Amino acid sequence: MKKLVTVLMTTALFCMTDAQVVTPQSSAFSEVEVTVGLTKVEVEYSRPNKNGRAIFGNLVPFDKVWRTGANKNTTIEFKDDVVIAGQKVKAGEYALFTKPGKDNWEIYFYTDTKNWGNPEKWDDSKVAAKATAKVQKLPNTVETFTISLDDLSLNSAMLTIAWDNVKVGTKIEVPTDEKVMASINATMSGKPTAQDYMSAASYYYAADKDIEQAKRWMDEGMKMNPKPAFYQIYQQALIHLKAGDTKSALVLAKQSMAASKEAGSDDYVKLNEELIRKLSK
Repeated sequence: MKKLVTVLMTTALFCMTDAQVVTPQSSAFSEVEVTVGLTKVEVEYSRPNKNGRAIFGNLVPFDKVWRTGANKNTTIEFKDDVVIAGQKVKAGEYALFTKPGKDNWEIYFYTDTKNWGNPEKWDDSKVAAKATAKVQKLPNTVETFTISLDDLSLNSAMLTIAWDNVKVGTKIEVPTDEKVMASINATMSGKPTAQDYMSAASYYYAADKDIEQAKRWMDEGMKMNPKPAFYQIYQQALIHLKAGDTKSALVLAKQSMAASKEAGSDDYVKLNEELIRKLSK
């Protein structure tokens, strides 16, 4: 019996020895994935907290390259070629380094992503792009270091860095128009569907391109559409209005209003009410 107890105790000891203590990281790991236009942008970084410390000019010195976060390199990946501060940057993954200053920051997109923290030896030839960002003082404190993609449009986004009472950012331009126009040209040279016509028209409308062409495409798509939805009729009304055809835009807005009520879409009922008021003046 004593031998059995000894064996059991020894086994338990080995199990305890093999166990590992699991604790959370002091700087939480975060992933940001945003599609800007048609281009996917991904950021991976660790997020330290302020914890009552003075950050910039103290914990993070001014005028020295900073890893821009904690733990392993902060990285940003572009699925397409982009433009940053007038510089073309190839699709791929880059380490994000910064040099914080009192009034301005320098933001670096570095081709070597395998460093833990700053590179042992900085290599200017590995800087794919460099941007200068003006410091914005925030009215409220940002406790947790934050990187985000803001001010999204069809063709760009702002890469924003915020911590403590400081925010900086740089614009990233993406090739949305190039990709969409290639798609439109290829599709229109073949046998476009009703949806192709309407999608092309909606893009021309949103991108401030040839509105007469947008109107022709939208009308053609709607003709091919046996039962257009209330939101499609509303889009057609907007395109007609932008093309200067207010009379037909009003007719379409009223049609969309009726279809929106039938579908129970309160949002589009309100949108059409506003459009009808505008067109009736």
